[in-house]
Amino acid sequence: MLDPVQLRSFMAVAEAGSFTAAARGLGLGQSTVSQHVARLEAAAGRRLIDRDTHHLSLTTDGEAMLGFARAMLAVEDRARAHFAARELHGRLRFGASEDFVTSRLGRVLESFVRDHPAIDLEITVALSGTLHRMLDDGLLDLVLAKRRLGRPRGRPVHREPLIWAARSPDIADPARPLPLIAFPPPSITRAAAIDALDRAGRAWRIVCTSGSLSGLKAAADAGLGVMVQPRSMRPQGLVEIGPGPGLPALEEVEFIIEDVSVRRPPDSPEARAARILTEALVVGGIWRSP
Repeated sequence: MLDPVQLRSFMAVAEAGSFTAAARGLGLGQSTVSQHVARLEAAAGRRLIDRDTHHLSLTTDGEAMLGFARAMLAVEDRARAHFAARELHGRLRFGASEDFVTSRLGRVLESFVRDHPAIDLEITVALSGTLHRMLDDGLLDLVLAKRRLGRPRGRPVHREPLIWAARSPDIADPARPLPLIAFPPPSITRAAAIDALDRAGRAWRIVCTSGSLSGLKAAADAGLGVMVQPRSMRPQGLVEIGPGPGLPALEEVEFIIEDVSVRRPPDSPEARAARILTEALVVGGIWRSP
């Protein structure tokens, strides 16, 4: 009843929030993706997506189907990986931004290493801007990172808003400059926070800079200031504050995957390993908190 091709298109639409973005990410035409979803709805005998010209949302049955799709495609990917494991040797240099430290990324990587023991996986954790530069310089093979909306890099796999997070809302006193806890440049969250505050005419000051998420969280836990994170990656113990007086709404960011497969033969170990890990990351939904 459930065609894996149709399930992948449906899952891409659900995660990207639009047929256009899903088609772009899958490398298919929008009409093809629409047909896949329509056929899946026909096979299920249920409407899975409510859509109009401006909005797309999953029905209750669509939410259920999304869970089934993730589980079924994960099994299929593991089966493919299992039978290809003996053929796959080499090294994969993978970079992930700091935000994913508290996500399900570790579980996905654990599964990848177990299914592909002959692949030497090297992991770099850094800011998104740093990872992009390393990829351009040939120091990484695959990158999982963030980008601001409208930027051309990578394959978008998820989109969500940034939020202000702090130990208590009291820290955002409108009468005083907002104390910011931030990654150093070229941090995307830092730039988004400063741009939003400047547009709103809100005074601010940097009270803590750290290259690690654990460092930022420690400062926020101590009540030193406010940090910015994707909503699903808000550190435990911190609360979402704003938007409100003197605390403007923040933009959305996209999570993207980018690799160097276009620079390598498609059957090279690095390119094949990058494709397998990419699919595992997309199916695993690593942007959701554990």
